[in-house]
Amino acid sequence: MKLAPRIVLLTSAAVLGASAASANELRDYALEFFKPLPSTVPAVADNPITKDKIDLGKALFFDPRLSASGVFSCYSCHNLTTGGDDNMETSVGHGWQKGPRNSPTVLNAVFNVAQFWDGRADDLKAQAKGPIQAGVEMANTPENVVATLSSMGQYVEWFETSFPDEAEPVTFDNMAKAIEAFEATLLTPAPFDSWLNGDDNALSEEELAGLELFMDKGCIACHAGVNIGGEDYYPFGLIEKPGSDILPEGDRGRFAVTDTVDDEYVFRAGPLRNIAMTAPYFHSGKVWDLKVAVQIMAESQLGEELSDEEAGKIVAFLGSLTGEVPTITTPVLPAETAMTPRPTAEVIVE
Repeated sequence: MKLAPRIVLLTSAAVLGASAASANELRDYALEFFKPLPSTVPAVADNPITKDKIDLGKALFFDPRLSASGVFSCYSCHNLTTGGDDNMETSVGHGWQKGPRNSPTVLNAVFNVAQFWDGRADDLKAQAKGPIQAGVEMANTPENVVATLSSMGQYVEWFETSFPDEAEPVTFDNMAKAIEAFEATLLTPAPFDSWLNGDDNALSEEELAGLELFMDKGCIACHAGVNIGGEDYYPFGLIEKPGSDILPEGDRGRFAVTDTVDDEYVFRAGPLRNIAMTAPYFHSGKVWDLKVAVQIMAESQLGEELSDEEAGKIVAFLGSLTGEVPTITTPVLPAETAMTPRPTAEVIVE
């Protein structure tokens, strides 16, 4: 876990010189912290990505029969038309139960160091297994998922094609690998990427001013890299803890994963791509206004009190991170058979 002291950019005056710096100087400086999205689907560990696997993963991503009730799918909490999340304070799942945290976006999530706010899943295939088995989300079991998929001949064929070297391709692990393959394609190139790649006209003057402030104030201490965040873990409230309405005392963050005192109220830095589309904000989902969220982060993490004008410029820059979502055709899913397990709405209290 890294602390995030305010970065005093000693070279900022010389390099950026407020508005006097040339576009190339500003870009060169920005490229020390940020990376544009790649033009191809990134490779993932232990899971070669193929078109067949992507197509299977897309079907699984949209299929509500992965849930015990037959109501909830991955898409339920990760709506690709609304920023890759569900735009709710916390998600609603099995038996209309509310989950404990705000749903992160699935868009560009392949670039995060780990998944979930506390990083308890190493990658997207590990993450895919979590909600399916969580009692407040999809409330299913690996055995029931495999029975469901195996009951439909079309799914069996798709698994055989996607995992041709396996004697028993329909497995819970392979389901997760297919979903990971599809999610790895959900990249959203944005105007900021065009600017990083050399297009001087991709950002407005206000967006460029916001970028300068974003770097000069030290936001890049936690929000850098290809996903403008998501690369490491930091205390929420490093300088000044927000109120319990924003930082609930009962959610101690990464501490629940590591059982280490230093990880109390530590969370993975939120990736900022498409942030203008993913309100409400923070793991608690308590803040709906992006400018307010920026000001809260400045105070709690950097000890900075941003003016409305400064926060507005940073919000303008964050708007340049809204990208083009790939066109996704809704899949036609295999039909149930007499062997398909029937849905249940029973809520099991643990």
